[in-house]
Amino acid sequence: IRDEESGYNKNLFCIPKHYEEDLERVFIPHGLILDRTERLARDIMQDMGSHHIVALCVLKGGYKFFADLLDHIKALNQNGDKSVPVTVDFVRIKSYH
Repeated sequence: IRDEESGYNKNLFCIPKHYEEDLERVFIPHGLILDRTERLARDIMQDMGSHHIVALCVLKGGYKFFADLLDHIKALNQNGDKSVPVTVDFVRIKSYH
């Protein structure tokens, strides 16, 4: 996102009440994030071919993105010509201050 990007008017979105006063604009809509996550899953499946995928999630902040990405990979695995084995693991790192 460029510095001069103005984003989207928050009135175009369903914003939780507890964020309404603190939020001015939306820079990246959730639907766009989901679309890019699906595209990333497709790229991963294409790049990996029939190789085993080892997916590693860094807790805690990455969990939602990780789960969405794995859901797309799972759907591609079920609906594609081939099924690729996927191993999932999690790591927790110490916060850096």
